[in-house]
Amino acid sequence: MQLKDKVTVVTGGGGGIGRALCMRFAAEGARAVVVADVDGGGADETAVLMNQANPGCSVKSRMTDVAKEAEVRALVREVLEQFGHIDLFCSNAGIFIGGDEGTATEDWQRIWEVNVMAHVYAARAVLPSMLQRGEGYLLNTASAAGLLNQVGSAPYGVTKHAAVGFAEWLSITYGGRGIKVSVLCPQAVRTAMVAGAASTRGENKNNDGGVAGLDGMLEPEEVAEAVVQTLGEESFLCLPHPEVLEYMRRKSDDYDRWLGGMRRLQDKYG
Repeated sequence: MQLKDKVTVVTGGGGGIGRALCMRFAAEGARAVVVADVDGGGADETAVLMNQANPGCSVKSRMTDVAKEAEVRALVREVLEQFGHIDLFCSNAGIFIGGDEGTATEDWQRIWEVNVMAHVYAARAVLPSMLQRGEGYLLNTASAAGLLNQVGSAPYGVTKHAAVGFAEWLSITYGGRGIKVSVLCPQAVRTAMVAGAASTRGENKNNDGGVAGLDGMLEPEEVAEAVVQTLGEESFLCLPHPEVLEYMRRKSDDYDRWLGGMRRLQDKYG
């Protein structure tokens, strides 16, 4: 997919990776970029920055809680009413909660709603119009934790695995009907989420990303660059940290050895 003249929607667009995606899509010549975020002020700020940088792009901001299906449906309905179709829907919003099996059930439910069900709600809302047109693109943000795992957070590792699994299912089920699917799986990116995760571990919020930052901390703009490249290639996996692919190979080659290596990381960073 080339982004020029495309109508795009980005959830979690009020900051971090989402803001970088919005800015980059506008710079690539998108016809419209709709910025959605539970933080309405952040979405508005992104829209202002986009209008300053790329006044030729139609920019809309909307406060949307992706954990509520009715709000996701309303978002899609409004975009379709205004622009007629959606070429690319980026289900990007996500949260981090540390912990283990003992983490409170309400926290497990909250992270499940945002990190998994938000992708389901987006697909329910946007796929009918895409399938009717016979084309459309879904970009779902997961994490390298969805391919490997997350030391120190069972809720995050589990929900990101589920997000990757759902993206795989979408590609398998609808790829033959004109729907393209990619899943974004970065390691550490310099965002508020990473800073918040560091804070929950008692680390400096300006840390290097802990175990997820072993291969370096990327800037959101670098992730956006990887996304644009992946969209152009229409590849399923978007890996801003290319090392993740080798880790996946090691995992599949010798699962027990890989688990042993992860235990060593757990001893060091858990």
